[in-house]
Amino acid sequence: MTDRLYLRHSTDKQTNARQLNALDDLLKSDAPRYEDPATSSRVYAINRSGFRELLDDAAVGDTIRIADAVRLFRSTKDVIQIREVLQRRGLPLRIATGAWSGFDLAADAPQTKQFVTMLAGVLEFQRDMISENTKEGVAAAEAGGKTLGRPAALDEDQAADIVDAYAKGAAVKALARQYDVAPKTIRRVLDAAGARDIIEVLEEFDGAAGDTETPKQAPDPEPSHTVDVPGLLAEHLKAIETAEIRDALRGGRTIRRGQGYSVRVTAPLTLHRTMLKHCAALAGEGSAPAGRKAYRTYADRIAAVGNPRGDGSLDRRGH
Repeated sequence: MTDRLYLRHSTDKQTNARQLNALDDLLKSDAPRYEDPATSSRVYAINRSGFRELLDDAAVGDTIRIADAVRLFRSTKDVIQIREVLQRRGLPLRIATGAWSGFDLAADAPQTKQFVTMLAGVLEFQRDMISENTKEGVAAAEAGGKTLGRPAALDEDQAADIVDAYAKGAAVKALARQYDVAPKTIRRVLDAAGARDIIEVLEEFDGAAGDTETPKQAPDPEPSHTVDVPGLLAEHLKAIETAEIRDALRGGRTIRRGQGYSVRVTAPLTLHRTMLKHCAALAGEGSAPAGRKAYRTYADRIAAVGNPRGDGSLDRRGH
């Protein structure tokens, strides 16, 4: 059994010095460490590259050690998500020092679940208080005539031109290149004007207004197939912002397989193929062997239940 150390700090101006001090004894024993430097706590742990590397390397019974709880989660939602992953993997989670060092935060006991949920609530409350104090400080500074924050990347005229161009069909990335800003800046401008929502409503309205023909009978629903999704892929897919995929995983059943697990998902074959495509990054050049193996396994299982091309096979890119 191996102790695996996880460290994270939020910005380039911060360091891991305090965490390294708390984990000093374990570091001296050459315990492997995994880091996510300059990574906001708003990024869920399973979406961080360092923490995912830790999960790829860990075996059942290995213990994850952190200096303090805030390195991994910031809210009750985070706790539930992380505990579910660690419990499936059979990985205890312990804080290295302090009053909580005796607890396995990933244990399935009701008392532990209650304790960890309370701990997450305290952390969430602390962050809310910091946020509230910050807002009050900003409001006081602005009332005193101080200008805070960076200058706006786009002036009002440019913002109006962007909204107009987007309404005429210009793409977000094309506008970002034109104005030499990040795409998220363009999206903020459009969202502030309600432009993206407006266009979606107009498209739905135009489509309904132009449909004067007799409604066609809806096609028969696609049959569902039960396929076991390897646990490594299931965890990757949880970060996908597609409701259909997330609902399919939530409705699946966890199947233990030795040191790993699978999620038994019943869904149309097209959804399984879509899920496989979303996992292609795990099978690309330079990816971990475990990811490539899990991807091939899922592709083979999909091929075994059906083939949309009718030739009896399904290639490993999900086509």
